[in-house]
Amino acid sequence: MSLRPTVDFLLHDWLKVESLQSRERFADHSRETFDAVLDTCERIAREKYAPFNRLVDTQEPHFDGEKVILPQATHDAYKAYAESGMLSAAQDYEIGGMQLPYTVEAAANAFFAMASVSIGSGMLTSGNANLLMVHGTDLQKQVFAANEFSGRFSGTMCLSEPQAGSSLSDVTTRATPDGEGFEADALGARYRLKGNKMWISSGEHELSENIIHLVLAKIPDANGQLVPGVKGISLFIVPKKMVDTHGQLTGERNDVALAGLNHKCGWRGTTNTLLNFGEGKYPVRGDSGAVGYLVGKPGEGLRCMFHMMNEARIGVGMAATMLGMAGYYASLDYAKNRPQGRPSGAGGKDASRPQVRIIEHADIKRMLLAQKAYSEGALALALYCARLVDEQHTGTAEDADVARLLLEVLTPIVKSFPSEWCLEANSLAIQIHGGYGYTRDFPVEQYWRDNRLNMIHEGTHGIQAMDLLGRKVLMENGRGLQLLAERMLATAAKAETHWAPEAAALRDALKQVGQATQQAWAGAQPAEALANAVPYLQAFGHTVIAWIWLDVANSLGEDNSPAAQGRRAACRYFFRYELPKIGAWLNVVCSRDPTCADLPEEAF
Repeated sequence: MSLRPTVDFLLHDWLKVESLQSRERFADHSRETFDAVLDTCERIAREKYAPFNRLVDTQEPHFDGEKVILPQATHDAYKAYAESGMLSAAQDYEIGGMQLPYTVEAAANAFFAMASVSIGSGMLTSGNANLLMVHGTDLQKQVFAANEFSGRFSGTMCLSEPQAGSSLSDVTTRATPDGEGFEADALGARYRLKGNKMWISSGEHELSENIIHLVLAKIPDANGQLVPGVKGISLFIVPKKMVDTHGQLTGERNDVALAGLNHKCGWRGTTNTLLNFGEGKYPVRGDSGAVGYLVGKPGEGLRCMFHMMNEARIGVGMAATMLGMAGYYASLDYAKNRPQGRPSGAGGKDASRPQVRIIEHADIKRMLLAQKAYSEGALALALYCARLVDEQHTGTAEDADVARLLLEVLTPIVKSFPSEWCLEANSLAIQIHGGYGYTRDFPVEQYWRDNRLNMIHEGTHGIQAMDLLGRKVLMENGRGLQLLAERMLATAAKAETHWAPEAAALRDALKQVGQATQQAWAGAQPAEALANAVPYLQAFGHTVIAWIWLDVANSLGEDNSPAAQGRRAACRYFFRYELPKIGAWLNVVCSRDPTCADLPEEAF
């Protein structure tokens, strides 16, 4: 099956993306230009990515003592992606961008994520550059961001450390002023960094001319001590190779050294590294310490980094979604062609009759519908969030503020729902393949392995849950949650004519979520309120996807094509099989059930 009809439907029939052409920023665009971008990305993904998905899984990156070796296919894919202009697709014309709506950019990148998420399509590079466009100086934008947008440089984000994964307040990488006049360097206040960073995707390779690391580190106080907590964290640009103020390489290597390659369950085609900063292997101007240039103000590094982290969270959600979709298409094709079993009649099964294809069995249809409901629902949510980004950047002041708050609430969901449920979709794809699904003769086992990372990637499932219940639904007196509720109720009202039971179920689910939010915090301490944050996240996510599916169903009108029938069935499936689960999840939230939190470790 082709992804394109689904993307076209969601962009044009549901989100009405052509309406963005009325905005001054997108005035040069049309359905034709949008289609041209999608055509190009679909072709590159089909030719340069999909044929090599298994290759990069089996030929993992390796270090030859001097450099990291990747398959030629990865080099070819990176080159084709960079030359397509997609790294700067949403940027201004003046810096080589297309001024493309982010909604269209996100949809176009979906083709690469589905073809081979392991090869990657520049999420970190564009996210790195986008951060610098917001928080960097004019020269930092010219020297670093512009070269990342062109593909000449690539980018990373360096947060975690061996002793501090998600606990960023515990990072110990130090940044000390680099000599007299450090604050006057044209590229930014110049520091020397020393420390170790772990789980750095694309941290070492030969795909680009240079690698630009964005590194979180702490500047010691007057007594040489690191400031406790996240308020002491600053952000630095640390290039792999030193550059001048024109972005040209000076010929000197920065003091950043590969300490080792991590070998993961999935995403094996992506180099994942442990990096040592400032160990002295590559001294700069005779001294150890990796040279880094301050971004923003000292102590505000995490605030700056959240610009990239939130973008990455949406990207991870899209990656998880497309892996789910890839598994769905593979298992659908298998189910249509695999004969096994016979239908049951009044007298039982007649062994003399020919076998039927497994798609004719009700349980196979159940598993296919579940995959469709999870994956296509998640894709719709991701594109809806992308549309909010466009509204935030080009809408009226009031609409932009509404979009900002909706994104605050939905970001944990767009990251976490596909990370959990599109992984479940991949498990169902394996199940449909039976014993063959567990072998490498079919692609579904790789999709599952690749997807398993996403519940950890860019903020674990539990962190997303605490962010949602502990911050996002409470911020600005709950206004973001109220705005989301208004949109859900508007969808339910519109659905009364053709989807009355589903409209009532959505209202009830929304009421349950609201009550659970209040009861979780009713006189509770944070530890008590957040003890069951993950069930809250699951219930909230299911309510959001139910709303998305009902809104999609509303847009179908009188269309009775097979595709429309499939979407109506997916909507019904989600409301009848999935949404009822929220009651069990929210019961423990409302009661602030202490079963997990209170169990002493000796009892395990």
